[in-house]
Amino acid sequence: SKADPPSCVFTHWARDEFEGLFKQPSENAMQYLTDPKFMERTLKLPGAQPLEVLEAVYKSLVTDCPHSWADCVAWARNHWQCQYSNNIRQLLHNFPPDQLTSSGAPFWSGPKRCPHPLEFSTSNELHMDYIMAAANLYAQTYGLPGNTDRAAVTKILQDVHVPTFTPRSGVKIHVSDQELQSANASVDDSRLEELKTLLPAPESSSQFKLNPVDFEKDDDTNFHMDFIVAASNLRAENYDIPPADRHKSKLIAGKIIPAIATTTASVVGLVCLELIKIVQGHKKLESYKNGFMNLALPFFAFSEPIAAPSHKYYEINWTLWDRFEVKGMQSNGEEMTLRQFLDYFKNEHKLEITMLSQGVSMLYSFFMPAAKLKERLELPMTEIVTKVSKKKLGKHVKALVFELCCNDLSDEDVEVPYVRYTIR
Repeated sequence: SKADPPSCVFTHWARDEFEGLFKQPSENAMQYLTDPKFMERTLKLPGAQPLEVLEAVYKSLVTDCPHSWADCVAWARNHWQCQYSNNIRQLLHNFPPDQLTSSGAPFWSGPKRCPHPLEFSTSNELHMDYIMAAANLYAQTYGLPGNTDRAAVTKILQDVHVPTFTPRSGVKIHVSDQELQSANASVDDSRLEELKTLLPAPESSSQFKLNPVDFEKDDDTNFHMDFIVAASNLRAENYDIPPADRHKSKLIAGKIIPAIATTTASVVGLVCLELIKIVQGHKKLESYKNGFMNLALPFFAFSEPIAAPSHKYYEINWTLWDRFEVKGMQSNGEEMTLRQFLDYFKNEHKLEITMLSQGVSMLYSFFMPAAKLKERLELPMTEIVTKVSKKKLGKHVKALVFELCCNDLSDEDVEVPYVRYTIR
């Protein structure tokens, strides 16, 4: 279903917040520490961008740099206070609920809904969702261990000092894009020079490492969607707007555009007709149909599908719809090694694997140098994949596809199905 416009806006805002807290500052800080030309390149940026970038680097390396899990919780708590309470209080200080425009009309009217600040409570599940997600993500950027124990985090929060907020007079809040652009055109040169002296020398922090967090919506254990959902719904609560559920937020944050075109509806209908035939148990191939259509002409045509080519090894017939199912995790809790994988096919299927690949990565071949072969035989399969492809397997990856070249007992080359190797 299509998200309500306010929910959509707040989810996009939370997505930008994610990038601005857990990715961009870490990337800029690491570039400052490792790239000698970073400062020169940053100072050439237009408008107020140099000041914004250096302020973020200064916070990442100095003022907001955590040293423990408790520091991460404290940072999350104070950031919550800033975003959902203090900033709203400052906004209402500048523009009270009864504020009038120069023409005498209410300022808070039409699309401008008057917000209200939130009061933090550890008994509020949404508030704690935000703290848990933000603290864990912040810990990840600094390579610190996280924690999922809510009771322990609640205890830490009791000792977190949250400064009392006092609205500031003279703070300029931009109410139009034109005002914002004008503000961005001016730079506080004195603060810029001050930051250049306050930042630690890159050579003195050469061992310091930050880890930018790349957004991944499909891993429910990485706190990414937890943060997006909590951050957007808290902002919605500021404006008394109904929250969006996790599924809807994932669609928006992942930039998944629902397809509602008539063609899509037609395709789904035709697919469902074929599924009904499967449920009814039709065995004959001619019972099924391929569909071709172009609604712009309009053109509709149907044909019988062609049977998949059949292959054979020993007395076993197979097609491209078949596969070997191999469970990587054994009964003892350890993963299958390459040697065990090769032995499994030799003992269970009477097939000698001569070459084994995963995508474009060659994992094993009979002509592999002896030293390399000896090393790989005792390694778990996923470790070999990671080592050869030079890519880490995400936590969401539950299975791998392997392609085989095999010989039978008579040492003849035979075609066999691919392997679905389950690792979780």
